Amino acid sequence: MNATRMRRAAIAAVAAAVLPLTVTACGSDNGDSGSGSSSSSSQEKKENKQDDMQESDDAMASEPFGAACQSVPKDGPGSFDGMAEDPVATAASNNPALSTLVTAVKKAGLVDTLNNAEDITVFAPANSAFEKVPEKDLNALLADKEKLTEVLTYHVVGERLAPSDLEDGSYKTLAKSEVTVSGSGEDYTVNDDSNVVCGNVQTANATVYIVDSVLMPQK
Repeated sequence: MNATRMRRAAIAAVAAAVLPLTVTACGSDNGDSGSGSSSSSSQEKKENKQDDMQESDDAMASEPFGAACQSVPKDGPGSFDGMAEDPVATAASNNPALSTLVTAVKKAGLVDTLNNAEDITVFAPANSAFEKVPEKDLNALLADKEKLTEVLTYHVVGERLAPSDLEDGSYKTLAKSEVTVSGSGEDYTVNDDSNVVCGNVQTANATVYIVDSVLMPQK
């Protein structure tokens, strides 16, 4: 009995010594695991936030801007979504604010030229822009196909320009002369006197910037 008691006492002593170490080790493992999980979760949240910010910036960059954009129909073929599905001449024909420009394009025989072009930028004069031209001069322009073609192709750049591309640059037009653009953000001026009133409008083959003055080719 004494030997048995001694063995039991020895076993109890060993258990008493080992148990705290085991508990400590387990606690340490759980703590490290929790810390790693927390760090991973924090990093994941940070990356998700950065992705959301990038998506937001991209969305803003792809949206039309400018006060005149409010007059664009909210739905249908003449809306921004509708225009994005059609080539540029067709898209413009569905937008009431560009009816005078469409008439000029048809008279110049440029509908197919514009619709079949790839990746162009069009500085499209709004109806109010044509209203600034004296009626006599406008009628004479519309009656002169060669001159009309020169003026209209002067509004077209042979590459697709995003708003960020427009900051203080000069661009060769299909009329073989250049337009100059200055500004930034949502405020741009073409050739120093024509303002972009609704910019970054997408069509199937072009980016359109509606302007408030007709651009005349520079000599």
